[in-house]
Formats: sequence, C-alpha cells, structure tokens
Amino acid sequence: MLIYIFFQPLKIKEQEFKDIPLLTMDNFIMYELQSTGLQTNMSGTNALRYTDRYIVENVNFTDNSKEFISNMQANKGVYKNSTVNLTGEVVYTREDGLTFESDTLKYNTQSAIAQTQDDYLAYKGDNSMLGASFIYDSLNNIMKSKKVIVKYQLKESKI
Repeated sequence: MLIYIFFQPLKIKEQEFKDIPLLTMDNFIMYELQSTGLQTNMSGTNALRYTDRYIVENVNFTDNSKEFISNMQANKGVYKNSTVNLTGEVVYTREDGLTFESDTLKYNTQSAIAQTQDDYLAYKGDNSMLGASFIYDSLNNIMKSKKVIVKYQLKESKI
C-alpha cells in the first residue's frame, strides 16, 4: 500500500507526429505527363515529399501546358494543389522573353496566374517595369500592379 502512496504512476506525455515527410530526396526531378505530353517539370537539389505537397530547395519549375512555356527558379518552392509558392530570388521567365524578378511568387498551374505582393522588376528586351505588387494572367496577357515605374523604348515608324 505504501508503494502506491509514495510512488505515483508516471504520466508520460504522448506526442503525435502529424506532419512527417514520406520521402526525402537529393537531386530531385519530377515529371508530370498528360495524354498531350509533358505538362510540368520540377527539379531541385533537395526535396521533401509529404502526403499533400512537395518542398524543394533550389527549385526549377517549368510549366509546358500553356501557349508559352513558363519557367520559374527560386531558392525554395512548395508545390501543393496545382499551386507553386516560391521564395527567395525568384525569376519567372516566359518563352516570349518576358521576365519577372521578385522575392516571392505564387503560380497557379491551372489558371497560369502568377502573383506577388512584394516589389518586383519585369522586363522584356529594353522595356522594364518596377512595381510594388503584381498579378499576371499569362493566358490573357493581362497584368495588374501598384506603384508602377515604366521604362519603355518607342520604336520609330517607317512612313
């Protein structure tokens, strides 16, 4: 009886691990194929595969499913539910030469909409644009931005 009085049972705290990577990979490459061909390609130096997402270091993501091929590179990327969230030295390049540089970028692979709330630099050839945030609809070639400064080179007409 004295044992139960002086020695209380230990209360062991159980810890539940809900978010454990299923797979860890070095020199990661992922291809998404559709009946029409290669849809997307994502590569990186290191990757973690969870049940609902990929987290990739030094990510290089290419979307080949639209009219123009889009390529995005960044220090880190999270691919979840057809959305790629990129952070750190993001460079978005489209096949026609349009390029964006920012610290963050969110890209929806289904709607081909790229957006950031950070400052950015966009350029194509000698034309450039600085701004505070943007939403770019690649399918309709529409861009919305705030605090825009544009440098545009006018072409001479041959009349």
